Amino acid sequence: MGGAGVLLLLLLAGLGVGEAWRPPKGKCPLSCSCSKDSALCEGSVDLPEILSPTLLSLTRITQLKAGSFLRVPSLHLLLFTSNSFSVIEDDAFAGLSHLQYLFIEDNEIGSISKNALRGLRSLTHLDLRGNPFQCDCRALWLLQWIPTVNASVGTGACAGPAALAHMQLRHVDPKTFKCRAIELSWFQTVGESALGVEAFSYQEEPYIVLAQPFAGRCLILAWDYSLQRFRQEEELSAPSVVSCKPLALGPRLFVLAARLWGGSQLWARPSPDLRLAPLQVLAPRRLLRPNDAELLWLDGQPCFVVADASKAGSTTLLCRDGPGFYPRQSLHAWHRDTDVEALELDGRPHLLLASASQRPVLFHWFGGRFERRTDIPEAEDVYATRHFQAGGDVFLCLTRYIGDSMVMRWDGSMFRLLQKLPSRGAHVFQPLLIAKDQLAILGSDFAFSQVFHLEPDKGLLEPLQELGPPAIVAPRAFAHITMAGRRFLFAACFKGPTQIYQHHELDLSA
Repeated sequence: MGGAGVLLLLLLAGLGVGEAWRPPKGKCPLSCSCSKDSALCEGSVDLPEILSPTLLSLTRITQLKAGSFLRVPSLHLLLFTSNSFSVIEDDAFAGLSHLQYLFIEDNEIGSISKNALRGLRSLTHLDLRGNPFQCDCRALWLLQWIPTVNASVGTGACAGPAALAHMQLRHVDPKTFKCRAIELSWFQTVGESALGVEAFSYQEEPYIVLAQPFAGRCLILAWDYSLQRFRQEEELSAPSVVSCKPLALGPRLFVLAARLWGGSQLWARPSPDLRLAPLQVLAPRRLLRPNDAELLWLDGQPCFVVADASKAGSTTLLCRDGPGFYPRQSLHAWHRDTDVEALELDGRPHLLLASASQRPVLFHWFGGRFERRTDIPEAEDVYATRHFQAGGDVFLCLTRYIGDSMVMRWDGSMFRLLQKLPSRGAHVFQPLLIAKDQLAILGSDFAFSQVFHLEPDKGLLEPLQELGPPAIVAPRAFAHITMAGRRFLFAACFKGPTQIYQHHELDLSA
């Protein structure tokens, strides 16, 4: 039966070869040539129903579909040789629970579907030699399965990719394969532009708050479980707002609304059954032109720090005292601060202030107040900073509107340059940990915003995808939230609506 295009199927059923079946006279299919103990069929895709399950051979098979052998459950031995099919589909051998010997030699098979061998409980010998396997993610399951199966396996060699060509399958290390990918796809649009977006949890329910200066409000969004999308929960009147910073303390909820004009305010909700209401005006003589706000804890006490970008104002630390929040310290007066970032280094609270007049300055908490520790060298014209932790290290993303944005790493005494990324027109370079993926999004006013993924092996950010469509217009902040087991990314845009994207994990070995 040898030669190109020959498929030999030895079906050893309960009768045995010595009791071979004879096709009834005139019943041999036109596509087959029958003898007393075999049938040779050319170009047949399915097993002919009128043939006996004792002994059968087929030639010129071009595909092997799911359930091809359901009519011959007592099969013990199956041999494929020199056929033209390139893929074996899922459940191709379904029903063959007694199959012991499976030979798939010298075909054109480049991949075997992940569940193709499902149900072969009695298999003792598998031979895959002579097939042009592509040793990529499609073969990952096979490489992981071979060492665990209680059968003798002849594997053959890889035909590709080029780096693995001619390598025996049994020598390929499946740990070197990267077969998990992630994707951010559009989910929903929220009307009105926004300068800031924050995620928070209140009464064990997640929420999002948007700072919408042109609409003059802090907009709180909640998840609609019936419609499976985000809906408006509550809005706070806040003309010219630049930042809405939430803080949940048990049943109480606070929202700081930092405003360019008219004074910054603190809103409060004493209990879940009440709505948010104005509580106090915050440091009217110090916060003249706030540009950013952050939340931090100092000595077990919640505090806000607000960066002020005016010449006459000053960045101010506001800590809880009784029912409200009051100034505790002024920092960095006259420097027109554009951004503040709260972080922990060496087990102590730190603040990093970026300004229009000098390099970012690092302050540390010492003796009940923040003291200047150092500045960041080679970091002129930095608009904003954000930090993240990975592998025990602290990293810093520095945003520059002109020139290259930068990634730095803390070495115990200083942030040192690690990586530069072109960033024309950037106002935000924000790291986000979504599930187990450390991402960083570099926004742009003139081009597509870029999503980067931290590669643990290299310790560097690698390009992942452009964010969109739809394209986001002049992004200013990003935040992520998990709702009903689904992960979402919010992109607050200054010149367009807020866009929401969903985070998907893709299994490339499937």
